[in-house]
Amino acid sequence: MVTLLVFAIGMALIVPMYSEYTLFLRRHANSFAAEQAYAYLRGGEDLAALLLREDLLEDQGEGVVRDDLSEVWAQQLPPYALDEGGWLTGRLEDLNGRFNINSLAGQAPNQQRFTAQQEQFIRLLQTLEDPRVEEQDAILITESIIDWLDADSRPRNFGAEDDHYYDLTPSYRAANRSMLSVSELQAVAYVTPEIYSAVEPLLTVWTADLKINVNTAPVQVLRTLNSTNDYRPLSQQEGESLLELRGEEGFENTQALLDSPVFEGRELSEELRNSLAERSQYFLFIAEVEVADRISRLYSVLHRQQGRVQALVRASGSL
Repeated sequence: MVTLLVFAIGMALIVPMYSEYTLFLRRHANSFAAEQAYAYLRGGEDLAALLLREDLLEDQGEGVVRDDLSEVWAQQLPPYALDEGGWLTGRLEDLNGRFNINSLAGQAPNQQRFTAQQEQFIRLLQTLEDPRVEEQDAILITESIIDWLDADSRPRNFGAEDDHYYDLTPSYRAANRSMLSVSELQAVAYVTPEIYSAVEPLLTVWTADLKINVNTAPVQVLRTLNSTNDYRPLSQQEGESLLELRGEEGFENTQALLDSPVFEGRELSEELRNSLAERSQYFLFIAEVEVADRISRLYSVLHRQQGRVQALVRASGSL
């Protein structure tokens, strides 16, 4: 009887101890896998930074500092198989090829309703195919974004300030500052989820003086280049013509783009011309790794300047 009692007490102690030990091992295994995955992702980021530095050195050696989609950093490489199983993949996207949403802040010159960048964004919205955005709706959204960015609480003619957002559930206020993430656009008046999903890949928030690289910009961004006070984008055919002229090697410089037949008879403002470039400084590194049947991701904004590449921000996640 005593033996059975001792056995029962022992089992009562061992079972919870075993459960705690198993949980302990599982937690540490997950923690180790997460650290291992992050180490692989950071290694991918280091390789991306190396490619960007080597590309700059090669361009400087050739005496032509220019970035285009034919360069090594822009190529999509196949997944790299890891020794212990799983894989690692990554790619670089040129943020200089996107439109900077924070450039919408500012007042238009006398006798003009919008700045060159504000007119560009009105055209950009109209290049979306699904959903289609008409000119008046594009103006409405652009005015609302300007109000979101400016420091005052006075709404523009077709804009939206605090009074608009107070009536929503839940209510909130306009930020009245530069956006820290493109995702903030979802909080701006008249930006539907469908519009946000369609325009988000074309936008960035880095930095206020970001110039658009004409050699990496997608066709929608190229179609925003039009005459002052003309809110219509270039046609799809004209945009495709620019892509064909650009080819794999890109334009030698921005003037080579503007000398194309597409811009014959069009008067682009000096402000718009000065917002264009043929080189890039800001890149988005996107990487995925599978370790222990778990997928982890890393998003890094890389800044290349004078031969140095620095990560400005990182965000990670797992599935």
